[in-house]
This record gives sequence, C-alpha cells and structure tokens, in this order.
Amino acid sequence: MRAVLCKEFGPPESLVVEEIADPKPGPGQVVVDVSAAGVNFPDVLVIQNKYQFKPALPFTPGGEISGTISALGDGVSGLAVGDRILASTGVGAFAEKIAINADSAVPIPDEMDFVTASAFLFTYGTSHYALKDRGHLAPGETLLVLGAAGGVGLAAVELGHVMGAKVIAAASTDEKLAVCKQHGADDVINYTDEDLKTRVKELTGGKGADVVYDPVGGDYAEAALRATNWEGRFLVIGFTAGIPTPPLNLVLLKGCQIVGVFWGSFVMRDPQKHLDNVAEMMAWFKAGKLKPHVSNTYSFENVAEALNEIADRKVKGKVVITP
Repeated sequence: MRAVLCKEFGPPESLVVEEIADPKPGPGQVVVDVSAAGVNFPDVLVIQNKYQFKPALPFTPGGEISGTISALGDGVSGLAVGDRILASTGVGAFAEKIAINADSAVPIPDEMDFVTASAFLFTYGTSHYALKDRGHLAPGETLLVLGAAGGVGLAAVELGHVMGAKVIAAASTDEKLAVCKQHGADDVINYTDEDLKTRVKELTGGKGADVVYDPVGGDYAEAALRATNWEGRFLVIGFTAGIPTPPLNLVLLKGCQIVGVFWGSFVMRDPQKHLDNVAEMMAWFKAGKLKPHVSNTYSFENVAEALNEIADRKVKGKVVITP
C-alpha cells in the first residue's frame, strides 16, 4: 500500500510517499481501507517533534480517518467487513490502509459521506468536550471563540449555537468571519483591526464572555481573559500563536477559572463518556444542526501543501487527505 512517511523530523516538505507492507489486524483490531483522513494542527507539530506525543521514526502522520473495514482480528465482535466507520488514530491516517483497535471505530451514519466523516471526530469531539464537560456552557450564556474559522474553532461556533449560547466569533479576516456567520455566530470580531477586549465588552453590555474558547494563545489570550465575565471559564485548547503567560491576578479579580482541555487524554480515560458524547453529536448531525466545513481536499503527493495551509492559519474549517 501507499503511505506518507515521516522518516526524519522536520517541515512538511520532508515527508515522502512510499510503498509499505499492508497492515494485518492483531487481536481486537480491524483493518480499515482509508477513504479520507482529516488534517489537524497537531499533525504539523508531530512531524517536527514539537508535540507532547512523540512517535518513533519512521511513522505515518495523521490522526483521524474514515473508511471501510476490510479485515477483522481475533476477538472482534459487533463489527463486520464492509462497515463504514470513522476513528481517531493518533498517527497512521495518511495511508491507504490502517489497523486500529476495534473499540475506537465509530459507525458512520448513512447521511454522512466519507470526507465529512474524516473531518468530524477530532474537531467536534474536542469542542464538544470543551464546552459541555469542561466549560459547562449553559443556554443564554455568551461564548467567545478565538480562531473561530479554524477546525476546532468553527466546530465550537456551531456547537455553542446548538447548545443555546450567544456566540461571538473572533478571527483574523472578514472572509473567515463570513464563514463563522454562516455556521451560527451571532456577532463577529476581526481582531486584526478591532480591540478584542473592548469589542467583547461592547457586545456583552460590559459584562464579558461567560466562556472563552481559546485554541490560539499568543497575545490574544490575555486580551480574551480580560474580557471574561465574573466566574467565567477560560478554556485552554491550544497554542497556534504561541504559549501565553497571562497575569494570574486577573483570575482572582474576576473569580474566573482557567480550564485545560485535553480531549485525547479524556477519550482514553473515559471511553464510554466519549462514546456518549459522539452519539449526541451524531444525533445533532442527522438533525441537520451540525454541518462540517471542508475547504479543500488533497492527495498524498500534496500533503505538504495541506499541512502548510494549517500551519499558516489559512484554513477555514478543515482540509482532508483523500488517498
């Protein structure tokens, strides 16, 4: 089979496409013929050895797939050859086939195509866990989403809308903000030419946001923390603009919480609750309440372009690799 390989840590251009042996399913595993693989910001970090998870070289990057089960390992029940599934894989997704643990396979509803399925689990799973389980977002509250046109950001905009919040989407261009409006944002802020703190205060009658969703970090984190309401929850998702060091006196003065969100660890620690969350999101998708936005698809040969688009924060929604 063909696969994208990281043979040495480095930029996306260092990746190669080669023929490698087809995987065989071990006990409790299934082999999936990959139809599509979602691309996420951690993929950019993993290949440069800058992520908390450090796979041994050589490895195939890519953390989520959709496809069809083509082989079953010993002890697998409840699944069959031909089943359409999606899964979070950690690594290994940018390949024509992959062996995964059977309990990580999630059935794809008939209403969902493979490209959409490959763009669903990582971003919506992260954002749903953040807003529901870590942020305890309640109907009528105000949610501020930074990096709102990116993968996890746009998912947070949609989910916040479905959960009954007033959603303020913040992003770097008017084009990105137009996409956010299409996906449920009530108000938008272009933080390249508007003061983030001042504008959030204006939009909330001086109170600030009840929940802040921050996958960006950098200089925007402190401004967003200063725009947090009394007893608000500041959700730390990621650091595409760098790791911030906000003054902790703000947390005391606002009586607010800074809350870490590590969806991958949550999935491993509480798999049943994760599956319950996925079931809730799938029901919303089938009801037409969630509409993943895929801005582009790429072949194996163009994987570097896809990763650079993510790294340069040009993506609106998700990009996908299609073998």
